[in-house]
Amino acid sequence: MKKILLLSVSAGAGHMRAAEAIRAFADAHPAGIEATHLDVMDFVSAGFRKLYTDFYIKLVSNQPALWGYLYQKTDETAPSAFSQKIRRAVERLNSRPLLAEIKRQRPDAIICTHFLPAELLSRELRKERLDVPVWVQVTDFDLHSMWIVPNMRGYFAANEEIAWRMRERGLAADAVHVSGIPVMPAFGKPLDRSACAAEFGIDPKRKTFLMMSGGAGLGGLDALAERLLAMEGDFQLIALAGKNQTMLEALQRVAQRHPGRLFPQGFTHQVERLMACADLVITKPGGLTTSECLAMQLPMIVNSPIPGQEERNADFLLEQGVALKAIDDAALEFRIQALLKEPDRLTAMRHKIAPLGRPNAGQFVLDRVLDLTAQARAA
Repeated sequence: MKKILLLSVSAGAGHMRAAEAIRAFADAHPAGIEATHLDVMDFVSAGFRKLYTDFYIKLVSNQPALWGYLYQKTDETAPSAFSQKIRRAVERLNSRPLLAEIKRQRPDAIICTHFLPAELLSRELRKERLDVPVWVQVTDFDLHSMWIVPNMRGYFAANEEIAWRMRERGLAADAVHVSGIPVMPAFGKPLDRSACAAEFGIDPKRKTFLMMSGGAGLGGLDALAERLLAMEGDFQLIALAGKNQTMLEALQRVAQRHPGRLFPQGFTHQVERLMACADLVITKPGGLTTSECLAMQLPMIVNSPIPGQEERNADFLLEQGVALKAIDDAALEFRIQALLKEPDRLTAMRHKIAPLGRPNAGQFVLDRVLDLTAQARAA
């Protein structure tokens, strides 16, 4: 049985979800694969973990403009710059427990869904202290320079443009593979709208908009739901509060004032079943969430993108004609009104999604890693 080690970082949920998606495909793989997913933050000091994860979340939540500036500056900074050398040195000081765990696991291949573990392993590969092929899966429709890590066996890109940009930055053409962004297998399976709607008490024949706030339940969904439900039009809302219990309770109070029109949900592992009930998703444009929507062939209205990777994800979706953008609540209300008056626009957006959805990206990644690893061993 082949052993695959998946390494991600819990700085935002997307990297972890991509790794979990690949692991899910591995569990069902006919070749028999033992896949283990590790969060690199479980193997570093408490101080480093707090700096790397808590600081990131606070920065993008409270100072998004500053994050956007840092995102752009670090993308433009050469790997040989003094600041980058210092950053990598600090990372290496915190990497020893992770390296020990990798040696204990003895995997046949490693797939990184975040650039941090790839950077940590690059030096080990260069110094020949690690003899395992390492792969990198980019989890956005954008390419930041930190994803270009030397000494990797291969790289997986979200689409052809990202693959082209990888090659432009010096990666060998045969090392770059267009996979899409891995999502859980459930997002690629056909689901019956009526059956899914019945599970949640939703009217399957009514126009339905799904509002997503992310796993942490960020954003004032209750006020937004109240505003939209005051509009004219026959539609219903599903609102995901994530793990934010306070937000869930606020949404439930709004639902009481609008019986049969608002369906609040807390954290769930059945997002695909809720998506099957929807005609449109209102969401922040994270790489994983938007890939799930594309896999389910659901048009989007993207709102409040984080400067940097989410803004560029939004640009990609807008260019493809599968999403609209709302810069604030007023713009969102305007977009919803327009779609209710011109339902053909929503239909046209859905038709453009089919070529973009890659629900089997995780399967593609596994098959490519297994095939090339076997070829290398045979040679």
